[in-house]
Amino acid sequence: MPSYTAPVEDMMFLFEKLRDNKKYNELEKYKEVSSDLVKDILEEAAKINQNLILPLAKAGDENPAVLENGVVRTPPGYKEAYKKYIEDGWTSLSCDPKYGGQGMPKTVSAFFDEMLSSASLSFKLYSELSIGAYNCINHHATDELKEKYLPKIVEGKWSGTMCLTEPVCGTDLGLLKTKAEKQNDGTYKISGQKIFITSGDHDLTENIIHLVIARATDSPAGTKGISLFLVPKFTVNDDGNIGPRNGISTGSIESKMGIKGSATCVLNFDEATGYMIGKKDKGLNAMFTMMNLERIVVGIQGLGISEIAYQNSLAYAKERKQGKTNKTKSTNGADFIIEHADIRRSLLNMKSIIEGERALCFWLSQQTEVSLNHQDETARQEASDFVSLMTPVVKSLFTDLGMEITNDAMQIHGGYGYTKDQGIEQLYRDNRITPIYEGTNSVQAADLVFRKLSNKNGDIINKFIDLIKSETDLDNEKIKPFTKEFKYYLDILTKFSEWINEKKTTDKDDVSAAANDYLKTLGFVSVAYAWIKVLNVSFKDYDENKNFYEDKINTAKFYFDKVLPRAEQHYKSGISGSLNIMNFKFN
Repeated sequence: MPSYTAPVEDMMFLFEKLRDNKKYNELEKYKEVSSDLVKDILEEAAKINQNLILPLAKAGDENPAVLENGVVRTPPGYKEAYKKYIEDGWTSLSCDPKYGGQGMPKTVSAFFDEMLSSASLSFKLYSELSIGAYNCINHHATDELKEKYLPKIVEGKWSGTMCLTEPVCGTDLGLLKTKAEKQNDGTYKISGQKIFITSGDHDLTENIIHLVIARATDSPAGTKGISLFLVPKFTVNDDGNIGPRNGISTGSIESKMGIKGSATCVLNFDEATGYMIGKKDKGLNAMFTMMNLERIVVGIQGLGISEIAYQNSLAYAKERKQGKTNKTKSTNGADFIIEHADIRRSLLNMKSIIEGERALCFWLSQQTEVSLNHQDETARQEASDFVSLMTPVVKSLFTDLGMEITNDAMQIHGGYGYTKDQGIEQLYRDNRITPIYEGTNSVQAADLVFRKLSNKNGDIINKFIDLIKSETDLDNEKIKPFTKEFKYYLDILTKFSEWINEKKTTDKDDVSAAANDYLKTLGFVSVAYAWIKVLNVSFKDYDENKNFYEDKINTAKFYFDKVLPRAEQHYKSGISGSLNIMNFKFN
């Protein structure tokens, strides 16, 4: 089984030194969230993830969730761990105190999301969708529904799901068949089948609150006729107590490559009672509140799995002997493989990406809180635009690089990495879903180039580039070699953005063919931007903690030398166009 130590020191560095968003620091609701409080939370989070949840990863992989006589049973140890998990209040961390939450900002809860992803992604998924459902209900449901359902979701006694996909439609939700028939009392009868539903059924909570998209019988075809409904597994009485079973049954559990401890279900809705959330035929608008936040969290899943893969690769490289280096330190036998240049390159590649991603995610967490909570509408909108721009980048880049990192981790472990003994191959298998669910990474790239670069508020990508320019124009002589190199790649991003905008009016196939390359270019430059922010602090505060900041500076040096140049390669690939692709004759 892999070992894991939560990177609390690095997380606290970000919270204390990179909490530099002026508008975020203006939010009154978080004035009392001190460093001491956050450190206490993260240290407790580290304990429960390292000691209680980490062993569940292996247990869930070897003993997957099963469907027995119509009942879904989670792996051994899950029920006991979940009971402790909700007793300690972890489901309520970022929820509104009005409904029993602790009211922590996403600058804190994102760190917990990362730890939980490192420890056991399968276990995490049972509560992760609950928080997504909470956010959606909180933003769009009536006060009556909020008061009836949110306290139990926040407490963790009830969980939530997101039911979109059907046998006939995945990304193209306009094709959905699930129907909703209105009743005289204002409720709806929901009928249809949903597939690939994460945590669709299980034995951890008393009730499961499904958020289901469906088409009312009098609504138009396509995406314009989709509404969103709250459909509980068990109906809830007026007094808040659980009533009889609703018309929902579990058809099967998917047999999967990874995340086997998570029950991915086929759900059948047979005239199940549902309650409309938000406006009729505006269901996708409401559901995207859940989906967009969830996409960022999926990116964090890739980051979390990358972190545990790196930690175990580093430990293994320090104890495994194989071959001799050019500067061998061994007089009899082999050197530790960490002395080999290529192994060191792989480890630094992992480390520089992970720490840069974590810093970028912290920046995005601040923007998210501003977009949700700032008093000034202009400030909220600007932050919302930046979050919208970066959501597909974080979701795709972090998960794609998670595949690269888990692959390299397996390679470092050699034959042992391919066996089940070390647990490294499970990290690879578990992470493989992250580039797929919540919208495949190709869909994220298309969404970025066709919808996110600009909107009704203007040219968002250029606003983002202008922001980066203003924040990386620094006087410190020590950082100038980094900022000079960074400017070169920022210019590449600017040229690539101009090319995309021009091609959107002349040849959309060129844009589609370049979408993934563009996302990667934007992603690698954005991580470099986060590294510049880290470097600025590292050089200024160097004498406070020399070893820590020296490590940061050298890790950043590797990123700029070895990783950031990928941005230019993707630019060159992207602007080569689509002519050969579209004219190629497949046999």
